[in-house]
Amino acid sequence: AGQLTQHGDAILANDMHLGLGVPTIWFRARLVHGDGDDRVDVQGVTLPGVPAVVVGSNGQVAWAFTNSYGDWLDFVRLEIDPDNAERYRTRDGWRNFERHEERIAIGRDDRAHDGTPGETDGGVGDSGGAASTLDVEKSEGSEMYETLTVRETIWGPVVDEDIDGAPLALAWTAHRDGAVNTDMLALETARDVDEALAIAARSGVPAQNVIVADANGRIGWTIAGRIPRRMPGFDATRPVDGATLDGDLWQGWLPAEAYPRVVDPVSGRLWTANARVVDGEMLAVIGDGGYDNGARAAQIRDGLFARERFDEGDLFAIQLDDRALFMERWWQLLRDVIDRSPDDNDLAELGTASSTWDGCACIDSVSYRMVRAFRLYVHETVMRGLEAPMREHDVDFRWPRMGQNEGVVWQLLRNRPAHLLPPPYAAWDDLLTAQARRVADILGDKPGGLAQRTWGEANTVRVRHPLSRALPAFLGDRLDMPPEPLPGDSHMPRVQGVRFGASQRMVVAPGHESQSIMHMPGGQSGHPLSPYFGAGHDDWAEGRPSPMQREQNRWRLELVPAP
Repeated sequence: AGQLTQHGDAILANDMHLGLGVPTIWFRARLVHGDGDDRVDVQGVTLPGVPAVVVGSNGQVAWAFTNSYGDWLDFVRLEIDPDNAERYRTRDGWRNFERHEERIAIGRDDRAHDGTPGETDGGVGDSGGAASTLDVEKSEGSEMYETLTVRETIWGPVVDEDIDGAPLALAWTAHRDGAVNTDMLALETARDVDEALAIAARSGVPAQNVIVADANGRIGWTIAGRIPRRMPGFDATRPVDGATLDGDLWQGWLPAEAYPRVVDPVSGRLWTANARVVDGEMLAVIGDGGYDNGARAAQIRDGLFARERFDEGDLFAIQLDDRALFMERWWQLLRDVIDRSPDDNDLAELGTASSTWDGCACIDSVSYRMVRAFRLYVHETVMRGLEAPMREHDVDFRWPRMGQNEGVVWQLLRNRPAHLLPPPYAAWDDLLTAQARRVADILGDKPGGLAQRTWGEANTVRVRHPLSRALPAFLGDRLDMPPEPLPGDSHMPRVQGVRFGASQRMVVAPGHESQSIMHMPGGQSGHPLSPYFGAGHDDWAEGRPSPMQREQNRWRLELVPAP
């Protein structure tokens, strides 16, 4: 908030983490139109197909998003009429499914001229529990088509089935009237935090965390996108029985005044980072759609509370923070495992490679790579043990993505309950020692041994063009950004993977755009012959601040209405 900044206006930092490629996802733009009090000057990044500046600043208000990971869908369990598989039970009696057929072209069948009939492509049957039917057929011109038959209920389409085969209908915000609109465009003319938060609440976008900051120094957070108003007493974590459901399980949209929001916090600081951001009644409204663990959010929070005065560079430094604070306890655990086995030759090299904790996901760090691999192997082994009872009923069972696994695994390692020890280990120490040896075997089997296994070797970022894979290397390499080892990882502010990371970085104070920072991997242009192909990529990779607003324009495109 402005109470903490050098110039008194609020500062907003945002870096959205997505897949990396060339052309990049975003396109930088500045839109200026109107005169006098109606003049609009907005700049930021746009998205192809979206008629708006998605994140940016209009000189009065700046706004930015992160994924909310809220619970925006529910399942309705269906009872099928035993005498007619085309009907499902509602509280008012049996009702027929509506059927919709989608015909999808899947390519040319080279066998068409020899009269070979088409084949069924692994579709599910037409039983009561089936979500849909997929059939491959042949049409004129030797094109192959897949016909997708969707069964629709009054709550939504059938998309899955329960453990006993009962169909599950999906109620999802995107399927409801009013879920999609262009109201977010109004952010381009918003004048303060209150107006911006009201716009966010009525906007038809996938539900996101939105943080806004204004030129008066104020800040605020809410959910942007439509939130379903669930019936009282409804447990959103479990399917509801459609046969006893009284009407719709959703009673329209939550009104804007009921939206969770935090405005002008006393601390003058707000942060999101894909983790759970609220508790109590506000959390009950948002639900849990699979939040990340809180390590990255906590590190951002601590960075915001580490000082009392900020400028744009200070928030930029938090974005580039690659310290591995979350991993330090795993390093200590690995050291304990090694120290317990001083005569174990298999662990001797690992002990040397991990002896010094660098404390960061730095490109030259060997210890970080060792510890990271150890943690992943322990997680995999412990969670596989916990899924064993489910696999007795379903051999294909796998855990869904769960951002909170860390709390489960660490508590088991701390308490070490014998009845939850995964087989074939006789003791928890044996499990940990086996995973340490696994690190030593897998990484030590590479040229140069463990001493050469730096994090940069594993985290060499490849930002590639979709056409480069189909071209000879000497041509394809000209379309890609150069492979480059970069610092950062998942559980720290500087999120960086081989093909995933900050799709942009922005630090902006409304009204001070000339001091603002903007990064994009891959550059502005997607054309390899353009002088702007790759322009700015090096600043993104090396963490050098580059301006959002250029002092001088080299080219100008002016759109003039016809007379």
